[in-house]
Amino acid sequence: MSDVQDLQAFHQRPKAALNSDSGLSELLPKDFDKALVTLLVEKSQYRLTVFYAQKAIKSYPVVFGSEPVKDKRYEGDGATPEGIFSIRNLYPHARWSKFLWVDYPTDSSWQKHHASKAAGEIPAEATIGSEIGIHGVPDNNNSLIETRSNWTRGCVALKNPDIDELYTVSSKGMLVEIVG
Repeated sequence: MSDVQDLQAFHQRPKAALNSDSGLSELLPKDFDKALVTLLVEKSQYRLTVFYAQKAIKSYPVVFGSEPVKDKRYEGDGATPEGIFSIRNLYPHARWSKFLWVDYPTDSSWQKHHASKAAGEIPAEATIGSEIGIHGVPDNNNSLIETRSNWTRGCVALKNPDIDELYTVSSKGMLVEIVG
């Protein structure tokens, strides 16, 4: 997805959460094309919104790493990366229901990492990290989302029923925009 990594803003931010009482299957066309599904994650709103053909159709509450406001610069900083990403792979996960593996770090992520090192903002020996994704919570812990407990190491976490629903419309290569 290197051709979209440098886009500044792909999605129009919705004014409010959308269709929380409707299932995605009710909101999407019967013969929907997974290639037209994209995601917007708004860290400041604790919200993930599903778009279809560039139209916002449903939002979910989410939480992040222990530093939810910061943009990820290095492994262990507790921040969730910002930028344009794509889904590298998706699979069931033993601890978090489902996992949508984001292609972090991108070229843009590396540029931010190196610039932060050069400016002395992060340790010279810091590594950039990897294995960032969108996933559920440990069994019986949906309250982590309800209480906005930022518990991940930089991933985006949803309630398990929400990630299960999102998983059904997700695909490799799906565009994911994460903003502050």
